Amino acid sequence: MDLSNLKPADGSVKRRKRIARGEGAGSGDTATRGHKGAKSRSGYKRRAGFEGGQMPLYRRVPKYGFKNINRKEYVGVNLDMLQKISENKNITEFSPQVLHENGLVSKNDLIKILGRGELKSALNISAHAFSASAKKEIEDKGGVATKINS
Repeated sequence: MDLSNLKPADGSVKRRKRIARGEGAGSGDTATRGHKGAKSRSGYKRRAGFEGGQMPLYRRVPKYGFKNINRKEYVGVNLDMLQKISENKNITEFSPQVLHENGLVSKNDLIKILGRGELKSALNISAHAFSASAKKEIEDKGGVATKINS
């Protein structure tokens, strides 16, 4: 016995059904597609959400609301996080690059400084927006809140 005379066991391999190859092959005529209707036609694709002619769910449910295409999404960074980083890494100047390097924001995020927490030292912070309480807290401690144009 060698590789040239290997073959599968008798009855283990079944011949494939040759569809649409004439009446004599057993699957001519309708080619196993049944009779008439969209599914029997060539090029048929069922649209997502199609319910057989019944009014589909996405058209039965009423529309509401809208998405404002001019909305700016800010990522909030609180003062307590800035204070923690300032203490741990001895940083007093915060810019979007510094916040990105410390894992608080992604590279192209718009940043808004929020007022949760308390500052213990003067920090110079550059961001795209500041809440009123955050700006007041930064300036009360002798720091500078610089707004970046987005």
